[in-house]
Order: sequence, then C-alpha cells, then structure tokens
Amino acid sequence: MCRASSTPLFTPHPGHGAAVSVSANTLWEARGGQRPMGPRTRCFQTRPLPLHPGRVPASSSSSSSSSSLAGPHHRRAPSPQRCGRAVGQGTAPLSRPLGGALLLRSRRSAPTALSPAVSVVFPGSVSRESCCRFACELLKHVLHQRQQLPLPYEQLSESGPSPIFFTYVIKKPSSVGLASKKCQQVLVELEGVFQQLEVMFSLTLVPRVLILLGGNAVSPKELYELNLEGICVGSAEKSLKTTSCVRKLFHSLFIADVFSELKALPVTGTVVMLQGHRNCGAEWFRPKLNYKVPTRGRKLTINLSCDGDVDTSASAPQTLTSAWEDYIWFQAPVTLKGFHE
Repeated sequence: MCRASSTPLFTPHPGHGAAVSVSANTLWEARGGQRPMGPRTRCFQTRPLPLHPGRVPASSSSSSSSSSLAGPHHRRAPSPQRCGRAVGQGTAPLSRPLGGALLLRSRRSAPTALSPAVSVVFPGSVSRESCCRFACELLKHVLHQRQQLPLPYEQLSESGPSPIFFTYVIKKPSSVGLASKKCQQVLVELEGVFQQLEVMFSLTLVPRVLILLGGNAVSPKELYELNLEGICVGSAEKSLKTTSCVRKLFHSLFIADVFSELKALPVTGTVVMLQGHRNCGAEWFRPKLNYKVPTRGRKLTINLSCDGDVDTSASAPQTLTSAWEDYIWFQAPVTLKGFHE
C-alpha cells in the first residue's frame, strides 16, 4: 500500500533489472481521468496498467512512460526483420494492420485439379470386345463409387431383387418392396445399355465414351471420359485377354485413388454417350450432331493406349479414318436413375 503522491511509486529490487518509476499524476492523466481530491491510497503492481482500447494517453511528458503504459491494443508494430525475413525477399504480402500489428497474410494453396487423368498402356493390341468391356465395367464402377448403387452391380444382379435380400441391405421393412422395384428397374436399364453398347462397338470404332452424372448432357456435375483413340484394335485371336486388360485398368484406377476425396453424391441421373461413325447404322443411340464435350464440372479422363508387341494387322482408329469429321456423338435414350436404399 502506498499513498498517491508525486514521488516515485516503485523502487527496484536488487538484482531484478531497471526500476519502473511512474508518478500517480501521470497514471491518472494517462487513464483519461482527473486526479481525485484528497489523498487516496491505492495499491499498484509492478506491471503497467492496461489502457482502454479507445483512449490515448493525454500526457506526452516522456516517451518511456507512454510506451510503458500502452496496453495490448497499442503495442508497437514488429519490424519485418523480427518477423523472419525482410519484406520483398520472398515473403507473403503484408495485410492491413490490425490493432497496430502487422500480420503476414497466409498464402493461398493452389486449387485442386478438377480434371485429373489416368493413363493405362497395354502391352499389345486389344479387340473390340475388350473395348466394349472397358466401357461397361467403367460404368458399373462409377455408379457404385458415386453412390448410385448401394452394392456393386455383380452382387445386385447375382442376388436378384428379392425381398429377402433387401432385408439385409435396408433397415425399414416397409421400404423393402419399393427398394426391390427400384433395383429391378435399374438392373433392367443397365442390362439394356450393356447390350446396346455391344451392338455399337460391333458396328463402328468407338474412340471416346462419356459417362455424365447429374445435371444434363450439356452441363453435368461430373464427367468421366474413356479415351480409346490410342488403342490398336486387333482380332480376338491375336489380342490380349480381356480379363487381364480389365484387371490392369482397375489396378491403375486403384493406384490413382480418384474417388476417395469426392463428396457423397445424391441420387441423380446418369447419361451415356459415345462417338461413332455417322453412317454406322445405329438405331438405338440417338445422334447428336452439334454436341460438344462440357468444360464445366469435375472431369476424369482415362486414356488407354497400346504399346510393345502389337500385331501388324492391328490399326489404331486414327490411322483407319482419314477425317474425324465423320465421327459424331451418340446419346443413349435412357437416363439411368440410381437409388440408395
């Protein structure tokens, strides 16, 4: 306890650094108030009293006293050298001072690529049947990975849409019949698409296949492209086995891990499109003469090519066709509607 006076209030303790000498008048003026009349006892600690954030010390008798009385909102801005490196030497730009302190603005991380690509090279020629199998298996895989099918296609087709099977898939008994009907409808539509893909691959060379999820064919939410332009098409006897090629394709997709970081997708429609010769005689697929591949949305491109021991009779699509203008887009007339239950 000490009496308010103009004499120093603190005396240094031996061995504890320099003394902090502040008079009571300076303290009252710094806090913006008037000195009370008459003596008043007050206990002051050795730490300087914080100032109100909106008040500025009125007394400027000495810079030492003003700096010692400044609160946390009136601290001196640190120099760039104390922050690490000097300004202009590879550091991030300085943001607007907040409370008198300069803050380094964090660098924005580079945006994630919205169009990843996976390349698969087969050590030999591939038959048309294998190319059709690639498209069908990729469609099954995308529907399951993007939550349009509750189970893989093989499990749904083998188990069948029986009510006993769906009692283990869903928890509400009242929805068993509805889920069974949805599953039966999806399986029938998928089987029809697979059959028409086989017909299309037998009629013409198919350099590209598109799987469009969400939205519409012009502006989908997600786009999966199977690029077969680098495939060397050969006869079934002199080409690689289909099972080994499918295994290599999905091994590359598993290593790339392109589906793990995606958010869950609600039930939506899926459209299948492919390129073929304009005079191929396709009846089920509808031609889209002026269609252009969408540029918006997330896109995954799977590039397939052949290398190594390729049969001399096998030819890539780009060498068989003199002009790509003769190839147009065809759209499946069925929109596949997935289900969650």
